[in-house]
Amino acid sequence: MKALWNNVVIAESDNTEVVDGNHYFPFDSIKSEYFAKAELTTVCGWKGKANYYSVTVDGKTNKDCAWYYAEPNDAASKLKGMVAFWNGIDVK
Repeated sequence: MKALWNNVVIAESDNTEVVDGNHYFPFDSIKSEYFAKAELTTVCGWKGKANYYSVTVDGKTNKDCAWYYAEPNDAASKLKGMVAFWNGIDVK
C-alpha cells in the first residue's frame, strides 16, 4: 500500500492494518520529513484519543490529514504505532 499527497509517496508498506475502512501504516513506513505534529485531537469511542499530523510536500500543506492513537484503548491495541490518512491523501 502507498499513501500519496501532491503526487509524492509519503508512506509505503506491505503491512497495513485495515480498521473501519482505513489503512493504518506502521510509523516506520512514513517519510517523516513530510510530517509535522498538529494540535488537533479527537476521540473515538472504541479506539481512544487520536492525535494528528499535517503533511507538507513541495510547499503545499494538507492540514490534519493523518492521525494516530498514541495510547489506543485495549480494543484497538493493534493500532499502536500506526498512522492512517484522510482529507485528500490517496491511499492505494
